[in-house]
Amino acid sequence: QVQLVESGGGLVQAGGSLRLSCAASGRTFGDRNMGWFRQAPGKEREFVARISWAGNMDYADSVKGRFTISRVNAKNTVYLQMNTLKPEDTAVYYCAATSVTRSNWTYWGQGTQVTVSS
Repeated sequence: QVQLVESGGGLVQAGGSLRLSCAASGRTFGDRNMGWFRQAPGKEREFVARISWAGNMDYADSVKGRFTISRVNAKNTVYLQMNTLKPEDTAVYYCAATSVTRSNWTYWGQGTQVTVSS
């Protein structure tokens, strides 16, 4: 079982920055792909960014060039650096982890609210 705890959300003005953190429990963090997803009011949850166990990164087109995902395996932590934030980035952001076979997103955090004011 893996527990994920996000932190770092808050209220920021458009153009500002925030860094989200996700701390994971367990000894197999380095074997898992990690990701960030978000869900805005009235919308479905959507993919934001992913970092593989090997360090390969993918981003949604809407955040490319503004967001950066990273991980520190020694700390069992994944980060999402968000720059040049826009009001449309307002959402609850969720951290996710795959199984050790990396077949699907198996574990989810409770979410952290990010609100970007115009």
